[in-house]
Amino acid sequence: MAYATIHGIHSYYTIQGQGDPIILLHGWGQNTTMMQFIADHLSNRYTVVNLDFPGFGNSDEPPVAYSVDDYADWLNSLLDHLGLTNPILIGHSFGCRVALVYASKWPVKKMVLTGAAGIREKQSLMVQTKTKLYKIGKKVAPKLAAEYAKKAGSSDYQNTSGVMRGTFVKVVNQDLKPLLPSINVETLLVFGDQDDQTPLWMGETMEKLMPNAGLAVFKGQGHYAYFIEGARFLRVLDAFV
Repeated sequence: MAYATIHGIHSYYTIQGQGDPIILLHGWGQNTTMMQFIADHLSNRYTVVNLDFPGFGNSDEPPVAYSVDDYADWLNSLLDHLGLTNPILIGHSFGCRVALVYASKWPVKKMVLTGAAGIREKQSLMVQTKTKLYKIGKKVAPKLAAEYAKKAGSSDYQNTSGVMRGTFVKVVNQDLKPLLPSINVETLLVFGDQDDQTPLWMGETMEKLMPNAGLAVFKGQGHYAYFIEGARFLRVLDAFV
């Protein structure tokens, strides 16, 4: 267990093992705990860094609302601090957003992305109308608009406040789809076919648009397929990395 000050943020991570670097990138609202079983499994062959993103776990919140690019820049600075280059990135959900942006900027050996977020679903006309009305309401009646946002927002939005609420809005509004064709690193996508947070069609879209990606489907599993079927996921990792 260790801390480093990265971009002025007291940042928590663990590092174990020896060999080529593997970086574990947890999902929104999670921390190192969810991916520790992966670190334990791979640390006999690799140097494994398991981290808490700013605003999660034991890491401090960022000073301002972060975008996905800000998180990728933070990750790059952390790896510079640790003297690690050309890593294998293993991410879940939000962590996959960071992995995709990182891979678009810096060298990456391989990626494993499970329940990967990053593609914005096309909004219905009703949702678009509600969004426009909300933006107008923020100017005309900000208190009422804030109350509406509390009731209408997702559970992730409702469970955040302050700078992390602003971060959540920035993160979910950033569509990474235009980046995908330029990310040529060998990538394994792992999706549950019952995932209601990042549906399987998102994984299929990523596989289609990324030049060097393949898709593995865990039937009957949802957004946390990698964790619920941990033993199977580790076998997949062994075969891929």
